[in-house]
Amino acid sequence: MQTLTAVLEKALPVFVMLAIGMLCRRKQLISRAGIDAMKSFAVNITLPAVMLSAFATASYSRESLIVPLVIFAVCVLMLVLGRVLCGVMKISGRLSPYLASGFEAGMLGYALFALLFPQEPTSSFAMVDLGQVLFVFTLYKALLAGQGGLRGVIREAAHAPTVWAIGAGIVIGASGLYAAMQPIGLARVLDAVTDFVSAPTSAVILLTIGYDLVPAEIQWKKTARLAVLRLGVSAAALLLVLLVDRLLLGVMMHPGALVLMFILPPPYVLPVFADVEEERADVSSALSSLTLISLILFMLLTVVYA
Repeated sequence: MQTLTAVLEKALPVFVMLAIGMLCRRKQLISRAGIDAMKSFAVNITLPAVMLSAFATASYSRESLIVPLVIFAVCVLMLVLGRVLCGVMKISGRLSPYLASGFEAGMLGYALFALLFPQEPTSSFAMVDLGQVLFVFTLYKALLAGQGGLRGVIREAAHAPTVWAIGAGIVIGASGLYAAMQPIGLARVLDAVTDFVSAPTSAVILLTIGYDLVPAEIQWKKTARLAVLRLGVSAAALLLVLLVDRLLLGVMMHPGALVLMFILPPPYVLPVFADVEEERADVSSALSSLTLISLILFMLLTVVYA
């Protein structure tokens, strides 16, 4: 009974907010413009507060710098493997290999981590996320943008509040400023501000995801191979990272954070780079189906970590 209660405590809030989002769409309680505004609020205000706090309170050492490098390298390997497997599986589409790499940690990962590990510092997930953030905002988007797109990618990164929040958090944490603020109480003030601003992040993000989830519109047959591609590559990459972390790094990464990261869907920004409408529809359907699969896997994780 206690195990069931623990599972419901972590999983039920996710599905309740998704259901509320779907209800808001069906009953038109919130307009599309309203959902877009909520997404903007989460991405540009509450999520940066989460990341600022996570990276400011993280522990930094020479060894910890290895973690982002390992995740970055694995993301590159996943992209290469995606290209190879698309050829083997005869999956067409310029964007198909990109579905095999990158993770939607911002719009989903942090929200789920906070629910799965309420007593754990978010920095445990943030240090794993840093490598894939660097990958997505550099190589991933530069390749997606094509020739001449690197300048635009750099400009986008320079104007992204999440990137600035991560940078500020790293400066505050790695410089020792956060530790120096603790004896005089300023660290508690910073924590109070970031906790207050970031409080609605999980609920807002999950509501907007639920609003956009329309299972009846997913082209399951067409997206099945893309889902198999993504899940296969992610499973192989997760096994590789777990082995590297255990055998070479001495378990430097939070195992739960790693598993959660690798069950997440690809970045939601991917359809923006579609050249034709048909491919945009295929990628959007794949992202929707992979989001549903991620949430089902999250529910299974709640049983493991109950």
